[in-house]
Amino acid sequence: MIAWIDADTPFPPVRRALQEPNGLLCAGGDLSLRRLLDAYRHGIFPWYSGGEPILWWSPDPRMVLFCDELKVSRSLGKSIRNKG
Repeated sequence: MIAWIDADTPFPPVRRALQEPNGLLCAGGDLSLRRLLDAYRHGIFPWYSGGEPILWWSPDPRMVLFCDELKVSRSLGKSIRNKG
């Protein structure tokens, strides 16, 4: 069972994230800048669709993308340029 949080509730420890579905940690809360920064600092990210509760995830393993190390292939770059 996942924890339900409100705007003032801290995130549960990421070790409590479910294994199935992988990484589901909690639901609820808000998408304020303070909440998002706190989440990202702890390896947590939101998944949200209008009319549904905010789901917070911390899957294991996670991918970390280092922007300065990103290499965009020629074909992807071309596709991005041509499709805006």
